[in-house]
Amino acid sequence: MPDDIASATGKLPIKMLHDRILVALRKEDGDRRSSGGILIPATAQVAKRLVWGEARGVGASVRQVKVGDQVLFSPEDQHEVEVHGEDLIILRERDVHAVAAERIEESTGLYL
Repeated sequence: MPDDIASATGKLPIKMLHDRILVALRKEDGDRRSSGGILIPATAQVAKRLVWGEARGVGASVRQVKVGDQVLFSPEDQHEVEVHGEDLIILRERDVHAVAAERIEESTGLYL
């Protein structure tokens, strides 16, 4: 965002430090339906379920994740923060279990 727009809206640019990743949760990680059609609320306790999110910012020491990548992580390893009215999560790169992106060449045969 150009400096004049950032100052006009009162929003400052954010730079992630070291190995930190700023992640937005995917919308579909809220309420979901079981294979039998039962609605499972987002607040339901599910044993160690990993979730997907989109990387919105990465620190200089992050090597495997780029802005815009989809990352798989445990909700227990997160720190929530509100940035410009949006709820986001801060993770360390080591807390990311998988990365999904167009640029990845090594394939496991699985696709999102």
